[in-house]
Amino acid sequence: MAGMVGAPTLGTLLRGFRDRCDFALPGTVATARRAPGLRREELAMLAGVSVDYLVQLEQGRAARPSAPVVAALSRALRLDEEASALLHRAAGLAPATGSVTRVVPAGVERMVTRLPWPVAVYSADWWLLRWNPAWTALLGDSATLHGRARNVVWFEMTQPSPRVWVDPQEDEAYRDAIVGDLRVAYLEHPDDAELADLVTALHGTSPEFAERWNAARPARYLGLRKHIDHPDAGPIVLDGDVLQVPGCDLRMVVYSPAPGTPDAARLAQLTS
Repeated sequence: MAGMVGAPTLGTLLRGFRDRCDFALPGTVATARRAPGLRREELAMLAGVSVDYLVQLEQGRAARPSAPVVAALSRALRLDEEASALLHRAAGLAPATGSVTRVVPAGVERMVTRLPWPVAVYSADWWLLRWNPAWTALLGDSATLHGRARNVVWFEMTQPSPRVWVDPQEDEAYRDAIVGDLRVAYLEHPDDAELADLVTALHGTSPEFAERWNAARPARYLGLRKHIDHPDAGPIVLDGDVLQVPGCDLRMVVYSPAPGTPDAARLAQLTS
């Protein structure tokens, strides 16, 4: 029948979703720009893929992407369940079912923006989704972290930061705790392609992770006191509390100082 239009291609959907993005990069302040939406470079950075590969996907020149790649693109574009399913089908994949929540509710977005303390939002499998300017002031610009470096467990198991550390007497328990928490997510979301890809990659990259994965007890991680060696403010000790977002498996990490301490004064100076 004349005038019928076929199903949208993967490239068409990617360009459309990218052009309709109306948010600034996490932890930054929106600024005026010549065109709406995310630039290719920004989407590639958020999803952990190369710009060249994203161009190939948008132009229909790349082979069918893997499920973890499509999941990462959906997360970076902040797609809801329906839009993510559409993107999966266009890539020749079954829509993700029982997947980890990676859509941040509007109310949580507002809290992240307005809280004066450093705060970030993570998925159940510890992908960093949002953070506020106070988080950037304390820990550096997380937008510079590419690919899996934006995942807490991957970062800790492959490239620990000398800038953030826990008490040496608690370090073993902390590392077991984050791996045990990831095991909870893996048990609750056995069909999540991005989570399965992360666990497989960790087993192949980090002998420490493989050992802890087999030994650690699956349990929720509730947070721990952290020491931050800030290049400008000096040493700061903060409580790192993990708060569960009601109604979903997202969690917020909030760093707060004990009131009336030098740590509180140093943090206030950084975030003012």
